[in-house]
Amino acid sequence: MKVGENTFRSRMRGVTDGAVTGLAMLATALVVLPLVLIFVYVVYKGASSLNLAFFTMVPKPPGELGGGMANAILGSAILLGLGSLIGVPVGIAGGIYLAEFGRGTKLANAIRFTADVLNGIPSIVMGIAIYSLIVIPQHHFSAFAGGVALGIMMIPTITRTTEEMLLMVPHAVREAALGLGVPNWRSVLSITLKTASPGIITGCMLAFSRVAGETAPLLFTALGNQFWSTSLNEPIAALPLQIYVYALSPYDDWHRMAWAGSLVLIALIVLAVSLVRYVTSRGVLKGAS
Repeated sequence: MKVGENTFRSRMRGVTDGAVTGLAMLATALVVLPLVLIFVYVVYKGASSLNLAFFTMVPKPPGELGGGMANAILGSAILLGLGSLIGVPVGIAGGIYLAEFGRGTKLANAIRFTADVLNGIPSIVMGIAIYSLIVIPQHHFSAFAGGVALGIMMIPTITRTTEEMLLMVPHAVREAALGLGVPNWRSVLSITLKTASPGIITGCMLAFSRVAGETAPLLFTALGNQFWSTSLNEPIAALPLQIYVYALSPYDDWHRMAWAGSLVLIALIVLAVSLVRYVTSRGVLKGAS
């Protein structure tokens, strides 16, 4: 009986293990499949409209065929660059304070609560807030206002990710640095932050990807522009804004351009994230060697 019972239990464990493994694979497929289908559909609808003019020309007047989104691609790069300059340093600094210097303090708890609330605020509310704080006092829309809106939206994600990644660094690393006489601030910047850098970079990329496709806050700040513009004090074009305008238009040619713009936006985000991961991984490997 004991031999039979052991054999039965062993078989049940194998069946259970196989069933759980199958359910895990099914769950993974259910998560990945919609993303793959969306990407394939965007490629199917937008690839045929991609040509040299799309990347070199500005939009044509309503009703005319052709044109491109070169100004919108450049505008998105400017807005995302400005947003990253604002959001990444502030977010990382906030995470460092929460994890290393403000543990248990009321200020840290308030910052943590504020970051969690900001993470859940709809992007259109952020756009309206920046509209009231920057656009109305300036009496005009601007790329600067759009960059500030995107930068503020990046801060809470980066802050909370940085905090969590720093808390995962073993205390033995900090104690070893302090035991060698390294000041606490330098230990944080040179050792703890470097150790947690892969996770922090992932958080920055998540925040970047989130704001790259935002349209609502830019409607109230950057507004959009049909012409070339690189000034931070003027309205500026952006891919999400141009896609929004084209998608609502009654022209079939503009609809095709909207699909092409969506494909380019996805491709640019993937390219930017991949380049950041490659450069940082090379840097980490060199530092380790």
